Amino acid sequence: MPVKTVIACLLLLICSGISVAQAPTSQTLYAEWLQQRITHTDPSRVRHVDLKKYLDRLRAEGVTVHEVGRSVADREIYQMEFGTGPLKVFMWSQMHGDEPTATSALIDLFHYLQQNRRTSTVSSIERSITLRAVPMLNPDGAELFQRRNLQFIDINRDARALVTPEGQLLKKLRDEWSPDIGFNLHNQNPRTAVGGTGRQAAISLLAVPFDESGSDSPGRIRSKKICARIVEALAPFISGHIGRYDDTFNPRAFGDLITRWGTPVVLIETGALRGRSEMDLVQLNFVALTSVLKGLADGSVERADPRVYDGLRFNESGTIFSLIIRNALVINRLETGQARVSPFTSDIAINEDAAWSESKSQRRASVQDVGDLSVFYGLEEADARGYYVTCRQGVLRPGTEAALLFYKKERAVKIDWGAADLEARFPPDAVYRNGEWSGRENLKSSTVMGKE
Repeated sequence: MPVKTVIACLLLLICSGISVAQAPTSQTLYAEWLQQRITHTDPSRVRHVDLKKYLDRLRAEGVTVHEVGRSVADREIYQMEFGTGPLKVFMWSQMHGDEPTATSALIDLFHYLQQNRRTSTVSSIERSITLRAVPMLNPDGAELFQRRNLQFIDINRDARALVTPEGQLLKKLRDEWSPDIGFNLHNQNPRTAVGGTGRQAAISLLAVPFDESGSDSPGRIRSKKICARIVEALAPFISGHIGRYDDTFNPRAFGDLITRWGTPVVLIETGALRGRSEMDLVQLNFVALTSVLKGLADGSVERADPRVYDGLRFNESGTIFSLIIRNALVINRLETGQARVSPFTSDIAINEDAAWSESKSQRRASVQDVGDLSVFYGLEEADARGYYVTCRQGVLRPGTEAALLFYKKERAVKIDWGAADLEARFPPDAVYRNGEWSGRENLKSSTVMGKE
């Protein structure tokens, strides 16, 4: 998180004279997370053994933690519990192994609740709510940092068939307790946009429908109010970067069927925000979940306006790329025998994969599109006007590795574009490969966050 933001949050605490005994605002929660969190490892690096260490600490602090089941590989699956109130709230995270943000947020949430039980806000939550949460429902997937479990089944598409032990466990926990509200916690593609704005969706919300009609029930209206409370809590930090997840009913998905079974579910999908770290996203999740619990306890959720949720723009995919190179003069060095293609002016769209990769060296970048890309957005953009651009090897076309060489236009007459050792014989003015640049300062660049 930017230092200026941290300082601003801390000054807010000091200048407003807020004490821990007073009801915290989202800004104070934002600052308190910095002081009180116990997670410090990036979520994408947290494995089952790390989760167990976190849970051991929570147990030592007095949090109720129980093993409730086992994965395909016989890894323990745990449930945490806090509070004794009549309203039953159930949360689960990381049913997709490569969607880890909320697991760390849940750990910090339970630590915060346990350590602040004497404050009026947490005391009210403890009296009003019984909270249960399953962090890392898919520990085998988390170990391999893959979406599916070790049967290679998507657990979130197993709600009807119930072939996976993890899915069977989730249904069992729901059926035996019959919670009043559920929270299904995920990550989404970091290149997801908020509607047609071109802004990244840092958080997307869904008041999950209970049938194909998408009609409202009292439970779904409350889910919409919960989403509205989340929007209110996060607006000071990511205004314009909150989207609405596709609300098409899915008869195989757990959120949809758990809602149909009688526990209205709120889906929270964490995306990304350029310049913000994984831990910044944990912080946003912590603020969202803590604010909701506070709002359920003090009644502010019931006073929330569901139209705030209805007014959110739906997610849009395919409009944001990791990088767009504008106005390049493309040289395609075709193989012998193929028709010669004259240089042409084009935009080039590139995506870097493995957004949650554990090692930067594992990143891969590939060309996604070539041509007029004026209606699309790049999280980064580079203006290659006045430069010839060619692939290090082969032809620049969708699907190829984005290993690009940039040459100033005035050098073109001296370059043998057919040379097998082009880069060695004619050193480029700039190079891009797998998210890494050299000579980038020679090109005009910008960061694009969408239309304001």
